[in-house]
Parts: sequence; C-alpha cells; structure tokens
Amino acid sequence: MTAYAFVDLLSHGRHSSVKIRATISMLSSNQGGRRTAIRSGYRPNHNFGGAENRKFYIGQVDLGAREILNPGDSHEVSIEFLHGPGIEEAVKAGATWRIQEGPQLVAIGTVIEVLGET
Repeated sequence: MTAYAFVDLLSHGRHSSVKIRATISMLSSNQGGRRTAIRSGYRPNHNFGGAENRKFYIGQVDLGAREILNPGDSHEVSIEFLHGPGIEEAVKAGATWRIQEGPQLVAIGTVIEVLGET
C-alpha cells in the first residue's frame, strides 16, 4: 500500500468561511463510491482540480432537513468552506468539483450559488 499525501488549503490567520448552495451527486457503491450514507456535518476532501490534484479545501456539508444522503442519490445542500487561497475563484456558480475521501472519488459537486462569507 502506498501513502496518499495531500495538502489542505487554508488561509492562516484568516477565520472567515465561504458558504455556498450546491448539488451533491453521490456515486453509487458500484461506481466506486461509498457503501454507507452521509449525514450533516460530513467533511470530505473538496478537490477543484483533476484526479491527480492533491490540494484540497476543507468544507462541511449540511443536508438541511434531510437526515441522510445515500450512495447513488443527489441532493441540494449547503457547504461551508474554511477560507483558503483561491476559494473565491473556485466556487463560482456552475463550477463542478470532485468530492473525495483521500484518493477515492465519492461524489461530484456543482455550485448553484455563493451565499457569501461568514
């Protein structure tokens, strides 16, 4: 087994966050996604680059009134990203990104709208 090295993009000294509304489309287990559902508070790796990219943003998913999101399902969510270099450019309406657990792609996100900084 080889190690999977990555870097979390985080602005040191800056405590703000960027909140967005997005659609998350979970891969099914057969597509290589998770085998179990996610819940609000889920904090995967958010990869706005390609599959080879190892620089990720930190963001927490809020499912709203929905309790769980199963593999293979899609749902509108809100995500709060900790501020990191380039986050404002990455989260433009219509942008898509890879949602990963380490090297494993588990979902695709699509930005609906940026709700602003907190």
